[in-house]
Amino acid sequence: MTMDPLIDLTLRVALAAVLVWAAAHKLRDLPAFAVVVEAYQILPRGLGRWLAPALATVELTLAALLLWPPARVVASSATSVLFVTYSLAIRINLRRGRRDVDCGCFGPARRRPLSEWLLLRNTFLVAAALVVGLPVEPRSLGPLDAFAGLAAVAALAMLWTAADQLLAQWPGLRALRRAA
Repeated sequence: MTMDPLIDLTLRVALAAVLVWAAAHKLRDLPAFAVVVEAYQILPRGLGRWLAPALATVELTLAALLLWPPARVVASSATSVLFVTYSLAIRINLRRGRRDVDCGCFGPARRRPLSEWLLLRNTFLVAAALVVGLPVEPRSLGPLDAFAGLAAVAALAMLWTAADQLLAQWPGLRALRRAA
């Protein structure tokens, strides 16, 4: 099974954009992001201040590798491992009943409490990252492909933004349901 190069490029650009966006938000306030990492209570105390910049660096590195065709397959695997790792940390805290922990997905300025929706979102990100590792059929991309690719990336960005806003509203919706 081979993938069309336009789909491959679109997914790689979209994943790279998610990773760059996430890293940029974390890098804006690394000390606050370190507090978020510590709040997961998975690692020994004090490692958050070391892990916070490392996570942002890994995200930026993976974004660059996704956009470099020779590293596409390795970047695909590493990106899926990163999102699976994030999902495991979220799942552990959800099982502990710790929904009030900030996911840290987009840095400390955009607080998102842990929820099953984050796991669903990460499942889609893992799937997209794995698809990027599939073989690509050999065909040249033309001007119409460039337009279609830009439109697809824009549509994915809008879908991502809408999903992020729904996630942001989830705690309030849950509180309304309990009050009703």
